[in-house]
This record gives sequence, structure tokens and C-alpha cells, in this order.
Amino acid sequence: MSRRGNCHDNDVAESFFLSLKRERIRRRTYKTREEAQQDMFDCIETFHNPVRKHVRNGMLSPVEFERQQSVKAERV
Repeated sequence: MSRRGNCHDNDVAESFFLSLKRERIRRRTYKTREEAQQDMFDCIETFHNPVRKHVRNGMLSPVEFERQQSVKAERV
């Protein structure tokens, strides 16, 4: 939830849902709510989180970014 007077608090969520709608939902027609929910889960868990590259972390996937951060932390 946004703090009063700060419209940027929801940027991350807004960006995520925009990408999800653009890349997944608008390209499909679901017969049931359960089918849509399962597709969203699969999309997030099998593509968005482990594979999809993000500009804000140096064009790395979240899994690769976390791996690099772990390596850096071990060196310290």
C-alpha cells in the first residue's frame, strides 16, 4: 500500500503485473479460473523468477543475481 503522497511505492508491483499481462495473459484464453491460476503460477515459478532477465540487476535472472550475491558475501 502506498504511503500518502508517494506514488512510487507501488512501482515494483505495477511493473510486475504489467509484464505478466503483456507477456502471458493477453495471449491466452482460459476456460476456467483454476486453469488461469495454474498458468500464472507456472509462469511465475518456472519463467519469471528463475529465468527472465531484469534490467535493474544488470540483465541477470533473479536466480543468477542471487548466486552472484552469495559468492560476493562468501568472499567478505
